[in-house]
Amino acid sequence: MQFYRSAGQKSGEMAAACNPEECTVPTVELESVTQSPESTNCIACTEDGRYLSLGHCRGLSVWCASSFVRVAEWLQDQLEITFLQMTRMAKMTYLLGSVDDMGVARLFIFHCDDIHLLSVINAMEDINNRSICSTFALYGSGHFGAASISCNGASWLEVYQLPVAVWLAELETVSAREQDPNVTESVDVKWSSVEVLIKITPPHLPAGNSQGGALGADLLKHCLVVDEIRSGSCLDADAGTTDTYRSPRWCTHHFLLSCDPFSGQPLQSELPVAVAVWWSGSHNLLQYSLQKVSIKKAEAAPTPDSLWPNANRIICSAVSRCTRYIALGLDDALVCVWDRRTGAPLSIISLPKYSSLLRMEYLDCWPELPHPSQTPVAEVVHLLVMSKDGELYMIRAERGTHTCTTQLSERPNDSRDLPSVTISMPFLPGILLIIQRNGKMFLQDVINKTPVCFLTPPTPYQFSSACNPVFVLDPQHQALFIRGDLETNGSHSLKEAIQSRLFVFRFGQCCIIKQRIVSHPASSQRQNAESHGTPEEACSLYLQQRNKALEQTFERLHKTAQMIEQRQQNYNKLRKKK
Repeated sequence: MQFYRSAGQKSGEMAAACNPEECTVPTVELESVTQSPESTNCIACTEDGRYLSLGHCRGLSVWCASSFVRVAEWLQDQLEITFLQMTRMAKMTYLLGSVDDMGVARLFIFHCDDIHLLSVINAMEDINNRSICSTFALYGSGHFGAASISCNGASWLEVYQLPVAVWLAELETVSAREQDPNVTESVDVKWSSVEVLIKITPPHLPAGNSQGGALGADLLKHCLVVDEIRSGSCLDADAGTTDTYRSPRWCTHHFLLSCDPFSGQPLQSELPVAVAVWWSGSHNLLQYSLQKVSIKKAEAAPTPDSLWPNANRIICSAVSRCTRYIALGLDDALVCVWDRRTGAPLSIISLPKYSSLLRMEYLDCWPELPHPSQTPVAEVVHLLVMSKDGELYMIRAERGTHTCTTQLSERPNDSRDLPSVTISMPFLPGILLIIQRNGKMFLQDVINKTPVCFLTPPTPYQFSSACNPVFVLDPQHQALFIRGDLETNGSHSLKEAIQSRLFVFRFGQCCIIKQRIVSHPASSQRQNAESHGTPEEACSLYLQQRNKALEQTFERLHKTAQMIEQRQQNYNKLRKKK
């Protein structure tokens, strides 16, 4: 149940923070559902919306998302979970990936109200060579995973093909033994181990005459050498380091689905066929195939199958839902959208030079605005881009130069008004959820550039850690779960102060935004990626796109030549007058 109140002083301050025109913006009070465990650092939700998992002090717990009853927990002393991900492996069986405060990654399986520890990804065997996991991600219903790991100044990315089918068979055996009345002792099972499918390190110059897969060896060597020199100088300049020490390079990765109609792989498959990687300070995006390697060869340094060069250093990246389009935010406020199917940029967008890019997000379900040409466009992508100064831009890009950039918000005067969270919601096209560093949370209408409503916890609570709020969005049931703490003042005891609560906002029960909800949003980008499935249709589409791009290029060249000629004529006239 949500509670409403007219915009008083508190909501007026919120409205001023987003610079709306003079209007009354309603405030919605979230519902308190349960007390959360001590030091709850992260929340995850299953794709089907059945369960929530909470990472906290001494371990993790799984809760029913409808009754908010704790159904299972895994506890261990002197341990604190800081990251959680939960995905469904099979019916009523879920895989959990976690990282603790010491940088140790683990895998769990949850089934029939029990949590089993499957594997410790980077178990500490030698304290002098302790590896630290900074990011850990699961993909494809738990069939694949990836971990960014560092140790003694070196860093690398490990990609795993997880033995899901074997684990499910072992789980069935464990469940049968536990239900056997003749078995009185606790069931101790040795789960199948996790093997590294591919280990990716920062690229170096290939030795000898090694071939670069789909790339020529000479081109690959040239790109890697130039990138290594550039990235090294950039990292040293940024960190102020000397030649005796250089901080580890961190990587960002994206799993990629098949988008090639000639590959023989179904375009609708949810299993990735490749992984894209870029390293801090790098100008290149590297793509590695997951189908051409075997676990036995994981020790060998892999060579990228594709290299996507860029003029400037990569700052941030995003991949569309269908993974056909990869957007790279570059230094000097440039955004390049690569089309994996054609192997060429879909569009290159220049933002204001003073904008220092921070992060970006694809808007897969977004209302289509009228196009200047009034003609339907097949390939259109929408990007939400955020700068370090808090500016928000919405980019509508299509092939060629037909791009439209809209500034959604300006740089705030007060640093406390900077957004710490800005996300889109697939069931609310045209609406963004924004959480500011000052603890204010609201829904923003991007089209009209006005706040729809403000969200607040009941008195005397406040949203915890506004710079890094603990929350999760459940698209299946259109709900937001967020942790709240008691406001810091002297009226609460220490015991009360550390007791946090979990609050929920159900979008479908809010009359203010209920009419805006889209029940089953379909991603236009997913449809575009799959609408030309046969080789003949794909080839025809590619030729049409190439011819259109060539026409646009020659048109731009012609206009540029005319402009240069006109300037030369004006210059000659001025010289004659002198």
